[in-house]
Amino acid sequence: MKQRYWLILLLVVVLTAGSIYTILNRPISKGLDLVGGTQLTLEAQPTAEVKEITPEVLQGVKTVLEQRINALGTKEPLIQVRGKNQIVVQLPEEKDPERAIRLLGDTAQLEFKEEVPSSGIGNADNGWKSTGLTGKELKDARQQINQSGEWEVALEFSDKGGQLFAQLTGALGGTGRRLGVFLDDKLVTTPTVGPEFAGVGITGGKAVITGAGTVEEATDLAIKLRAGALPVPIKVVENRTVGASLGQDSVDSSLRAGIAGVIAVGIFMLLYYRLQGLVADLALIVYALLNLALFAWVGVTLTLPGIAGFILSIGLAVDANVLIAERTKEELNAGKKLYSAVDAGFDRAFASILDGHVTNLIACAVLFWLGTGLVRGFAVTLAIGVAMSLFTAVTCSRVFLLLLLKVPPLRNPWLLGAKAPAKSA
Repeated sequence: MKQRYWLILLLVVVLTAGSIYTILNRPISKGLDLVGGTQLTLEAQPTAEVKEITPEVLQGVKTVLEQRINALGTKEPLIQVRGKNQIVVQLPEEKDPERAIRLLGDTAQLEFKEEVPSSGIGNADNGWKSTGLTGKELKDARQQINQSGEWEVALEFSDKGGQLFAQLTGALGGTGRRLGVFLDDKLVTTPTVGPEFAGVGITGGKAVITGAGTVEEATDLAIKLRAGALPVPIKVVENRTVGASLGQDSVDSSLRAGIAGVIAVGIFMLLYYRLQGLVADLALIVYALLNLALFAWVGVTLTLPGIAGFILSIGLAVDANVLIAERTKEELNAGKKLYSAVDAGFDRAFASILDGHVTNLIACAVLFWLGTGLVRGFAVTLAIGVAMSLFTAVTCSRVFLLLLLKVPPLRNPWLLGAKAPAKSA
């Protein structure tokens, strides 16, 4: 073989070894339909202040939701904008959809108010006066347990928020009037400020929300406050839960179908195309390893349509090898020398292979552009497979075949499909 083919062989070996290492150490993310979980469709609602849901407003909602979900620790969540006012959230392996709804559905608008002097028992409608101190001035919020064994949320304000809080508590100190902590216009707690803080206020920019309930409630409240308030309210218009057992059955069925299909194709190629069938099978193994490794590196979330796209791309990879084998056989039957026939077979088949792959990539681009959700997953896995098959079918197959032809017993033209003996070189 020429020196460049040895370099390509070395590259293939390195890529294959790296792919095996990646697959073993960086598992591929699985979608909702494979591992189970919760899918929520959320719809942004206009308000008196925000009368129209613009793309900018929807992007702001998505950003806040992403921050809340990431803080929750959900593995491989999927958040996508759909239409003009909806966001689809997929939470794989989420077993408590009601908690997810509470976490994502609340606007989480925090506001501190002071009790009006002439008021009796305060409530959210009257008896309280706004102070200008809201959740926008929060720097951090963390759940913690106090000395009494109760869960609470510790707040840390920005510099401006710390000054406003000191002024507010200084004005309320020793007056008996309460400080109202409101979340989404609901009164959470009503602490009083002791006389020792009169005029001075509570400095340091820190406060505590008591009565947070359980550790889960305190954690969720801290997450919502940390992520900030949603720019507009949202409404849950669809709540779909997929059981993990259904997802596992889908995985098992898909794997069985995929393995059976690959084995059947491999046996057919070996029996019908002989040596080039063996080469196609070797290239197919490399192709599968490179694809799976690339899925892991790119961060593809594998779904059932994604698996279908991967299996379909295997068929395209084999189809390219079929074209090469047939072209090579034609060259041998025309009386060309062995190595000349092999080179001509690859060269003549390349144009057809390239055209087929380009048209498939165009179809994938259209599916990804116009499709949503699972359709996009199908398009991504198929596109990766199509691009990778062009490399393995043309480059890897050529190198493998030339390497095998260095073994004298394998130089028999019959093994390449020739009907009549060809010249040896």
